[in-house]
Amino acid sequence: MISKEQAETIKEKLILQIEDSFPEEQKEQAIQQVREMNAEQLETFLEKNNLIKNEQEGPSCVFCSIVSEKSQSHKLAENKKSVAVLEINPISKAHILVIPKEHFLGEEKIPNEAHSLAKKIAKKIKTKLKPKKIKIFFSNFMGHEVINILPVYGQENENTPRKKANEKELEDLKKILEEKKRVKKIKPQKTEKIDKPKGNMWLPRRIP
Repeated sequence: MISKEQAETIKEKLILQIEDSFPEEQKEQAIQQVREMNAEQLETFLEKNNLIKNEQEGPSCVFCSIVSEKSQSHKLAENKKSVAVLEINPISKAHILVIPKEHFLGEEKIPNEAHSLAKKIAKKIKTKLKPKKIKIFFSNFMGHEVINILPVYGQENENTPRKKANEKELEDLKKILEEKKRVKKIKPQKTEKIDKPKGNMWLPRRIP
């Protein structure tokens, strides 16, 4: 069962989705229903809407869908154990999520490769966007632990309200921060040098 802290995080995500996609006349009622759910009711709601699976079926969440590329994302970089994507509901410009490819709960289980990727992305943000500082913090959604890379331009922190980023903004940031794929240069094969025969070369007479 999801914890109270997880429930609040999930509710926040659901409310952002409702505000973005629901018809205006339905928003208020839907948001109120989400806010009134306890942890058990919320988990049941998520299972019924295929947002998570029950324990018998194994874990599944939006982050697992991103890793498996079943859900669209704005991917910046990837290694064997993790993937870095732009947060679509960021706290600040270029808020990045580094998602371990394995589904688990607990920051102590996050692989070293994910930490290395986070440091690499943070360094690039600092160079390209020049925030005052970069804050790293952990969060989980539907039982999947992730690393947040948060550029701080003013007084932003993990409790600052989020805003949905528009598609153009995300695409522009992706162009700035995306890891460029290296193209391997193919070396031309060396051809064996054929020595020119010395003197006059005799050829057999062609018989018609």
